[in-house]
Amino acid sequence: MHTRKPYPSDLSDAEWQLVNGFFPTRKPGQVGRPREHDFREIVNAILYLVRTGCQWRHLPHDFPPYTTVSDYYHLWRKNGLLEQIEASLRRALRLAVGKEPLPSVGIVDSQSTKTTEKGGRRNLRKLSAMTPERRSKDASAISS
Repeated sequence: MHTRKPYPSDLSDAEWQLVNGFFPTRKPGQVGRPREHDFREIVNAILYLVRTGCQWRHLPHDFPPYTTVSDYYHLWRKNGLLEQIEASLRRALRLAVGKEPLPSVGIVDSQSTKTTEKGGRRNLRKLSAMTPERRSKDASAISS
């Protein structure tokens, strides 16, 4: 792994230890091409993107190529790895502050905007046909 100046979004050593076990390691004697990019650097690149809001192509050049970072991000989202990591960290945090690992109560906000029972283009056309056009006050003052 090459060294670079750390970004504020990078994982600390302690943070990396919490998530390191989720990523596959090469077993002794395993054959095949060695991994070109360290998972920690890929995770740091994803955290940089999330923190800064930059586009994939604008990822700084001292991270792995944006295509590699993007491929891993989408793979991990699809196979549920990111969700597993989040759930594990949430459980660890709850235990650290003396709570049960899983919440026992959920709150659902029922506030919503009122909508019509039926929507769509057809009803919009009917509505506009039934509603007479209104002229603005400025237009009525100018016309005779």
